[in-house]
Amino acid sequence: VQLQASGGGLVQAGGSLRLSCTASGRTFSGSTVAWFRLPPGKGREFVAAIRWNRSLTTYADSVKRRFSVSRDNAENTVYLQMNSLKPEDTGVYVCAAVARYPVMSALSSTQVYDSWGQGTLVTVSS
Repeated sequence: VQLQASGGGLVQAGGSLRLSCTASGRTFSGSTVAWFRLPPGKGREFVAAIRWNRSLTTYADSVKRRFSVSRDNAENTVYLQMNSLKPEDTGVYVCAAVARYPVMSALSSTQVYDSWGQGTLVTVSS
């Protein structure tokens, strides 16, 4: 499956953005989809994940109550709604997927996912 992330841009602190992750080649049905980010000068960080069945979600502590991950069956798309953005949210955001449901505690690991998309850059100015 090929993944494509979009929706990044430049926003002031306190603002909002919505990122989209679309799949081509197969549907997201039966999959777990996650967002990771790569801040400048740092390693890849887990942001959020969603299991397609029942829309179970999990978030990194740093984004809880500010970010929300959701899915749209008809559009075969996963969204990441980002509110109250902070400068430390700056980075390249990448979506990843795997065609199964790993245990929730494993969803923050990059090793769980076998499909990765190109990133979209989010820049939050202070």
